[in-house]
Amino acid sequence: MIKILLIEDEIPARKKLKRFLEELDTKTEIAAEIDTVDMAVEFLKNTHVDLIFSDIELLDGSAFEIYNEVSVSCPIIFITAYDQFWMDAFESNGIAYLLKPFSKERFQKAWDKFLLFRNSAPDEAKLLTNLKKLIEQNFAEKSYKKRFTVHTHQGIYFLETDNIAFFEANEGLVFAIDTTGKKHVLNESTLKEIEEQLDPLDFFRINRSELISKPHIEKVERYTKNTLAIKMKGYPDYLKTSQSSTSAFRSWIER
Repeated sequence: MIKILLIEDEIPARKKLKRFLEELDTKTEIAAEIDTVDMAVEFLKNTHVDLIFSDIELLDGSAFEIYNEVSVSCPIIFITAYDQFWMDAFESNGIAYLLKPFSKERFQKAWDKFLLFRNSAPDEAKLLTNLKKLIEQNFAEKSYKKRFTVHTHQGIYFLETDNIAFFEANEGLVFAIDTTGKKHVLNESTLKEIEEQLDPLDFFRINRSELISKPHIEKVERYTKNTLAIKMKGYPDYLKTSQSSTSAFRSWIER
C-alpha cells in the first residue's frame, strides 16, 4: 500500500488526482488532503508518507515554505499552472512536475517516475540527479518569444521582448508596458498565453493580472507583512505581489 498526501487548494484538481489514483493498478491510500502551508507543516512533522502530490501556490503561501521548514524524505510530484517554479521543485525532492491542466497521460508518466524511483531505492540519489538533468535539458532546449506583434489602424509594428518591463491583463485586454511606460495592446487573449511563451527565469507572474521582467526591476520594497511592492523601469506606480506569490518571487528574483 502506497501512502499518499495531497496538498492542493483547488477542489477540481484534487478530485482529478483522486480519480486518477483510483484507476491505477497499484493500491494507494490517501493519508490526508490539505490546502494550506500551516496544515501541511503540522501534518508532516508527525506523519510519514510515501509520496506527496503538492500544488505550489496555496491559500496561505507557497508550498516551498513547507519544505524549507520540514525535512521530507519522500518524493514529491509538484502541480502548478506556472512553469517558472521548476528549479525550486527539483531542489525540494521533486521527481516530476505536472502543469495544469494535466492529462491522464501526463499523470501516468509522473506516476511511472515515482515507481521507478521507489523500485530503485539503492540508487535513488543517482536517479534523482538524472531526472533533474533531463528536466533541465528539456527547459534549456525550449525557445522563447523574442518579440510581439502589435496591430494598429496605421499598420503593424513589432515590440522586442527585451524592451518590455511588464505585461498587464485589464478588462479583457492584455497590454505590454515598455521601459518608457508606454502601453501596447497585444493580440494574445490571456496573460497565461503570454507567460507560456516567455523564459521563466526572466519573467514572473506576481499576481493574477501582472507578469514582470526581471531585468527591468528597479527596486523591491516591503508593502505588507506578506506582500512586496516592485518598482519597474519607466513606470511611475509600484506593482504588488499577491500573498500566494511572494515567497516564490523571493526565490525567483535571486536566481
